[in-house]
Amino acid sequence: MTDTTTQETTGTVTGGVRTLLRLEGLTLFLGMTLLYAVWGGSWWIYFILFLVPDLSFAAYLADSRTGAIVYNAAHSYMAPVTLMTLSFALVSPLWLSIALIWMAHIGIDRALGYGLKYSAGFGFTHLGRIGKGA
Repeated sequence: MTDTTTQETTGTVTGGVRTLLRLEGLTLFLGMTLLYAVWGGSWWIYFILFLVPDLSFAAYLADSRTGAIVYNAAHSYMAPVTLMTLSFALVSPLWLSIALIWMAHIGIDRALGYGLKYSAGFGFTHLGRIGKGA
């Protein structure tokens, strides 16, 4: 008998919905990068911080469940949108720059097919399988 309470499904979107989600990611990347340029942010900061969310990969050294949780936390819109909102409320240019860069990173990842992860392993995403097993 299989314990279904601990199993996680690894369903993925397909067809036009998958294409739409990837185009949304591209739109987010382009939009946030354009806003960053209009905002007058430092391109050195942009390039330095752009890949910071990918440090969440290190959580996979613990196990795939922990890796998925940490990766998804770093690649969800919730934290950068909250940061952006707070940056406007607190008039913090640095926080706004970080939020724009963070959302640009998430956007390009989604555009390239790197979706949110399932605990089954790094290659299992909501946008489809990635890596060698794809």
